[in-house]
Amino acid sequence: MKRFLNMSLFASSFMAILTCAAFLRAQEPVSVEPTTADGFSWYDATQWPVENKAWNDVDRYFARFPSRAKGKVTDSVWSLSQHSAGEVVRFRTNADKIKVRYTLYSGNVSMAHMPATGVSGLDLYAFDDQSKRWLWVGCTQPGSKDGEKTLIQEMERKTRDFILYLPLYNGVDALSIGVPEDCEFTALSPRKDKPIVYYGTSIAHGGCASRPGNCYTAMISRRLDIPVINLGFSGSAHMEIEVAELLAELDPAIYVLDPLPNMTPEMVANRALPFIKKLRESHPETPILLVEDREFSNAWIVPSKQDFHARNHAELKKVYDELKKDDPNVYYLSAKNILGEDLDFDGTVDGSHPNDLGMWRQANALEASLRPIMEQLSAKETK
Repeated sequence: MKRFLNMSLFASSFMAILTCAAFLRAQEPVSVEPTTADGFSWYDATQWPVENKAWNDVDRYFARFPSRAKGKVTDSVWSLSQHSAGEVVRFRTNADKIKVRYTLYSGNVSMAHMPATGVSGLDLYAFDDQSKRWLWVGCTQPGSKDGEKTLIQEMERKTRDFILYLPLYNGVDALSIGVPEDCEFTALSPRKDKPIVYYGTSIAHGGCASRPGNCYTAMISRRLDIPVINLGFSGSAHMEIEVAELLAELDPAIYVLDPLPNMTPEMVANRALPFIKKLRESHPETPILLVEDREFSNAWIVPSKQDFHARNHAELKKVYDELKKDDPNVYYLSAKNILGEDLDFDGTVDGSHPNDLGMWRQANALEASLRPIMEQLSAKETK
């Protein structure tokens, strides 16, 4: 069994290498004029497009929902949509040192169960030509709403592509990237591929990854080489029809619907089918993956939690079975072992929200479901 799993991971890694290489060839430069100060050239990140940003008609540049959503969605969803979860800035440079200047949306830079690096940090990855993978480089450790931080220094002067992940549970009001004046810098456009649109709860939102790049939606994006629009809303994913109407405006490769941790069985029974049918009005053939809610890590010892999960899953399965009668493009992911098979249940910080280990395990489970769907889509395109 272990050998089979290892071979599967090897195959996934090999595919990731191929897709990453294709991605690098697809980048397009964007002209951005810097300002200079103290020997550094500073590039305003609001001057080129952000990847994994679904709407451009926003109140704040790095917000996730359009301005017109205010008053349409709940106050909680609107407030959380001002967070920059999932959004990334791409660039290329031969710099040996990279800095950032930023102003955060909120001065609450950390939470009791999630560090400032994950809540409010900026997280840098670079593409490694040797391993053909995206590798971690550095992150900020924010202590206040405003700051200037060095992400990395003493690098070899070699041209590389970089991804800068924005904060998960905070927003960004201003962001500039700085490199030494004598270094090259090229802003890069987002990928043009249709994205995965991921609708979910605090877990999708990023709780409680230690860094933005460790959120499982970010891992999936790197592994599958596809943009992933993160529409996780902490404690507020209730499948309101108003949210479905907004999601229906998008044109994704795949919808992933993962709101059950925020819903009761009654809510699933009453809201899931109308929500999905609203998406189907505009996207009759787009694959939709329904995800069962992860089980609380301590559910094994708390019968009421076991009962909650069983009833929640049963209601979602009823919806899936009803849809599957006439819709071949609906898929289902069981929560069984989504946080891993270890008997110690070490994948969360509080029984609910994944730590980095739990995030990695969720990424594995979702990749196993999403990769075959993507392969089917690719096969249809080549016919």
